[in-house]
Amino acid sequence: MSEPLRIVALISGNGSNLQAIIKAIQQEALPAKICAVISNNPHAPGLEHAHAAGIPTQVIDHKTFPDRLAFDTALQHAIDHFATQLVVLAGFMRILGPAFTAHYEGRMLNIHPSLLPAFTGLNTHQRALEAKIKEHGASVHFVTRELDGGPVIIQARVPILDNDTIQTLAQRVLNAEYCIYPLAIRWFAEGRLRLVQGKVMRDGLLLTAPVNYQHESSTS
Repeated sequence: MSEPLRIVALISGNGSNLQAIIKAIQQEALPAKICAVISNNPHAPGLEHAHAAGIPTQVIDHKTFPDRLAFDTALQHAIDHFATQLVVLAGFMRILGPAFTAHYEGRMLNIHPSLLPAFTGLNTHQRALEAKIKEHGASVHFVTRELDGGPVIIQARVPILDNDTIQTLAQRVLNAEYCIYPLAIRWFAEGRLRLVQGKVMRDGLLLTAPVNYQHESSTS
């Protein structure tokens, strides 16, 4: 692309993945521009990260709307104001309705702290520990109307250690997230990543399984 990819990021909390994306852009590892950061939480710490980077912010508090559709409509209007090419969910803790997800089909990404389809929803690290599995991780996927059910693009796997707590496991997964989310966005920005008839295409080839980051060079 001759011009940077125009991104709007949606956050609800700390925005640590937002920071990783900002860092990748600043280091010229990601040909993108974050046009705005929008939060449904007026107290989200991630808004300060955006301010520090000179990125415009906006708060659309879901509590001020009568229903989900009204909130989604206001959010969509705000996003489209920036001629947005990609919507990036970076710790956005609201379920988005079917009309909203259909509007951004193939143009909205999310990162989820599990190896999808395992452990959709919340409390993924606790559930992974309780399941006594040996491996956990993170997934970047296209967003569809099904919660955490969109086609998965790339995953990073991390071991679960015998002495892990929720906190130690969460940090290990977060470190993996900071690698794979900017990478997936870069593929999209370079025109290498697309959703075609509900299937993930990368470099013109159908992905029959998510890219495994352990086997993927961070420069490819």
